[in-house]
Amino acid sequence: MNLPTPIKFEWDIGNKDKNWISHKIHYKEIEEVFFNKPIKFYIDDKHSIREKRFLVYGKTNNDDKLTIIFTVRNKKLRVISARLQNKKEKKIYAK
Repeated sequence: MNLPTPIKFEWDIGNKDKNWISHKIHYKEIEEVFFNKPIKFYIDDKHSIREKRFLVYGKTNNDDKLTIIFTVRNKKLRVISARLQNKKEKKIYAK
């Protein structure tokens, strides 16, 4: 996948803190994933009804493995959700 360059994020009151509230993942940790390797991208066909959504498996600077759903709006990444990877996702990420 080709991400917009430079990578910019779209955070607003509605999505900036929701992953912290739900999963204790800070938005800055989410941003780290997009700059760390390895990173794996997939199209989220199941949820790409109104707009194209993507699923990414990656890691934070502290090596926490995250699963992130995002879309691209106006050349900015808008995170829809982020959480720690489950066992199945960790296996996919490790391949």
